[in-house]
Amino acid sequence: MKNAKAKDLIFIALCSDIGLIAKRLISPFANVFTDFLRIPGGIGTGFSLLFLVIGAELVPLRGCAALMGFVQSMIMLALGMTGSMGALSPIGYIVPGIVIDLVFALGRKHNADKQIMMILANMLASASAGLTANVIVFNLRGIPLALYVTVALISGGICGQFAYILSKRLAPLTGMSEHKRIEYEEVK
Repeated sequence: MKNAKAKDLIFIALCSDIGLIAKRLISPFANVFTDFLRIPGGIGTGFSLLFLVIGAELVPLRGCAALMGFVQSMIMLALGMTGSMGALSPIGYIVPGIVIDLVFALGRKHNADKQIMMILANMLASASAGLTANVIVFNLRGIPLALYVTVALISGGICGQFAYILSKRLAPLTGMSEHKRIEYEEVK
């Protein structure tokens, strides 16, 4: 993060905050669907993670998504909104951030298509968040666990597509064109 500019850090903070707000807004609607399936969640998380994916795409610094997950977890702890994971909730926010960073690191190393990379990052981050919550709280097994992870993967894929569309529209606002991205990565 030594090469991070003030506008990059502000954008990271903004993506972290919007991700938290988005999860709170969509969760009641998503719970209608997940209650019908009798699983604990998976849809709201995929939607909130799309903002971490956008942040990681438009601020291509190592550890960017993990940092955003850490910021989200500290905000949640400070506001007392820990949910079912309690004091262990930071793990549920940091693990998906690490997964996003790993997918972006591998994708950039192998010059993967941006759209596929963002969809895959959101899918795997959603699944990792679900699996982390399952280990810490839910202890689902068999078909309910498979259904829970499948819903997380599907919603993560759909939200990853939204992340790709939004990042294309936000790139000019952040000043991160493809040419600038190459220069930015060479400085690292």
